[in-house]
Amino acid sequence: MSDRCRDAQGRRMLAGLLTASHLMPLELLPSKAAEHASAVGFSQVLIYLADLQRNVLRLLTGEGMDAGRHAAGEEAELNIEGSVAGRAYQHGRIVAGAPAGEEGQHWWVPLLDGTERVGVLRVTTTEADARAWEDMNLLAAMIALIVDSKRRSSDSHARLTRTRPLNIAAEMQWHLMPPRTYADGRVVISAAMEPAYTISGDAYDYATAGDVVHLSIFDAMGHDTAAGLTANLAMGACRNSRRQGAGLVEITETIEEVLIEQYARRRYATGILAALDTRTGVLTWVNRGHHPPVIIRGGRWHTHLNCRPAHPMGTGLGLPVTLCRDQLEPGDRLVLYTDGITEARGANDEEFGLERFSDFLIRWHADGLPVPETLRRLVHAVLDHHDGRLQDDATVLFCEWLGPVAAPTDQAAALAGLPPDEPTGPTHEGRSVSR
Repeated sequence: MSDRCRDAQGRRMLAGLLTASHLMPLELLPSKAAEHASAVGFSQVLIYLADLQRNVLRLLTGEGMDAGRHAAGEEAELNIEGSVAGRAYQHGRIVAGAPAGEEGQHWWVPLLDGTERVGVLRVTTTEADARAWEDMNLLAAMIALIVDSKRRSSDSHARLTRTRPLNIAAEMQWHLMPPRTYADGRVVISAAMEPAYTISGDAYDYATAGDVVHLSIFDAMGHDTAAGLTANLAMGACRNSRRQGAGLVEITETIEEVLIEQYARRRYATGILAALDTRTGVLTWVNRGHHPPVIIRGGRWHTHLNCRPAHPMGTGLGLPVTLCRDQLEPGDRLVLYTDGITEARGANDEEFGLERFSDFLIRWHADGLPVPETLRRLVHAVLDHHDGRLQDDATVLFCEWLGPVAAPTDQAAALAGLPPDEPTGPTHEGRSVSR
């Protein structure tokens, strides 16, 4: 078949699925994806979505209350750890699966909405060349965009991607947060929150405005629904003030006023608010009674940033608010975290600790793992240290500055877990398959 003909088929697949998506509920996505993927010779397409804690991948069938009623002959749930599908998800690369007889072979393709990891596709095809892999990636990108556009209005999606019920505070928090991963060639940002199903008072945020990246993390007093409401109020006040052009000090003072007005000093939140100038690497930040950020430099050592802390927002203690500045170097990784990360205690009452936390980030990132996968493993290590039951919310927000000039696309993509523009090919049994 000529390249021109295959190009036309690829366009028909994408155009057909995009057109269908405008008036399509999430439940119809599996059948529509399979229908339009047949234009490029894919005999079967299965969609697996990651659960909230990124432990398992669940098959989206479009049937039942959770749109995931078991399909005959297919596995409804796959573990991310120790599975071929999980390897594609963890490393952001196409991985060869089992042979599919006359249908050819199964291929596992990561589902990425920008840099946010949504799940994986299982594509079955007799084709195994560069064009087939390109079509797989394009189909996966389209499906990820459609899933993202539908999930906010789909209870079926929420049911499918939860392994147990959320409490009310967690329901609020997860709908408050921005995507857990972001990259744009200047920075790579990733975040993780636990305990995912009972999170209450932690919150994180990031946003871009021209050359500036805003970062913030909050830890509200308490471990109940009221803590979630406090964090929501602090985040809302932060965004509202920031979007009106207020500076960092003014933003924190606005948050304090709002919390005092609502709770009369009975509720408060600690936090770090920061602004990174991506042209120069100058980090401006304010500490409101929170643990100071950590800088990991050169993948070899870490240090705390120092800034005189003011009082927690909502207490009205009147301490001066200091605006601090630090100069980052290209490749520096800024880490904001809440105390649930470092103060998690194991069965022997030993804290997870800042040293272990920093060493973990350095060790796993040195192994070349994408940033989101590094944080996924970090959070699981914290949970394992605490026997799976955290006594406090544990949140980490990670931002890597790539340098004063926009980094090459391949570098930003690799850090975020995306395939490069010209990949060497999918992996098979841990090796690169040559095109």
